[in-house]
Amino acid sequence: MTAELFLKPEREKSLLRRHPWIFSGAVARVTGDPALGETVWVKASDGRRLGQAAYSPHSQITARVWQFGDGPVVDGDWLSGQLRRALQRRADPALGLTPGAEAGLRLVNAEADGLPGLVVDRYADVLVMQVLSAGAERWRDVWIEALRGEALSLYERSDVDVRTKEGLPTRKGLVWGPEPAVGVQIVEGREHPMLFRVDVRAGHKTGFYLDQRDNRLLAQRLCAGDVLNCFAYTGGFSVAALSGSAAHVTQVESSAAALQQADAHLALNGLEPARWESIEGDVFAVLRRMRDSRRAFDVIVLDPPKFAENQAQVPGAARGYKDINLLAFKLLRPGGLLLTFSCSGAIDPALFSKIVADAALDAGREAHILQRLTQSPDHAVSLAFPEGHYLKGFAVRVER
Repeated sequence: MTAELFLKPEREKSLLRRHPWIFSGAVARVTGDPALGETVWVKASDGRRLGQAAYSPHSQITARVWQFGDGPVVDGDWLSGQLRRALQRRADPALGLTPGAEAGLRLVNAEADGLPGLVVDRYADVLVMQVLSAGAERWRDVWIEALRGEALSLYERSDVDVRTKEGLPTRKGLVWGPEPAVGVQIVEGREHPMLFRVDVRAGHKTGFYLDQRDNRLLAQRLCAGDVLNCFAYTGGFSVAALSGSAAHVTQVESSAAALQQADAHLALNGLEPARWESIEGDVFAVLRRMRDSRRAFDVIVLDPPKFAENQAQVPGAARGYKDINLLAFKLLRPGGLLLTFSCSGAIDPALFSKIVADAALDAGREAHILQRLTQSPDHAVSLAFPEGHYLKGFAVRVER
């Protein structure tokens, strides 16, 4: 490895704090003409070695650090070891992850596991891999071999827009093993197990929202009475509510295909069709109609898609979050429960807290936080990479 990336003066502070991203504005020069995804030495302006990173000239993030400091050269063996450590991390008893053979679990969470651009999820006996950065792409064969023996099949879902920013084409398909079933069945929870069928070929992310696992279990425990599940997608929170103590669920989703799968999930769990109603439509418009007709609910779940991809979109996203939370507060009965989330990494927890508080104030409701909610612990968060803490939420009790 002869290529080197030199930083501008005073731009090494984030690397010394072990943050893995090097933005284009921090780069003074690159020597050695490295190829896309090639590993380069990162050096301070005075020539000190700060680490080794994957080079990505087409992206605003010009390099992503594999290893900090002046350590051994990053190669396939080193990266395979890093992947094994990510797998071992999920076995830490402190995480409380004791999934059975039919569970869903995130095994590798990109930067948080020291493997920028690599995501691996397991659904029962199927692994789903996303290769999202130029550096992860360059070592794709290493991941493929290192994952053998972890499941029966490996399927790739590198079909996301972020790859175009890295100068990479999209890719999707079976890598090794038998072709996965049309719906890979997973089980969540123990006391009241919930069944889901995951579409690894076309579902969002790698097929399912594993990051909400713990929050679905919380909803199963807390939901009672009449529940409204907004942005229902394939009905995870609907199944959780009805497999707990909820009497009835109204689920709202703009995608007809997702709503059809939500209905199928409810049926798969043996729940009576009379206990749920499915509404296809724009959530904002549906909530306004419900407000105008004076509908009321005991529990409302707000789990919208990402409203802000970057800082420029934060003001508009904040207005959107404010709007749906305001409507939700108006639709809740006294003593009702709001489970509200944001998966926008650009919306930090403090801002989201302010948005929800302002919505309650404008709705004239007195409310208290029961719990602060976040992503399931297999979606690791590194202290050095706070951007990995993208999912935040609250369980809020409306007093009156």
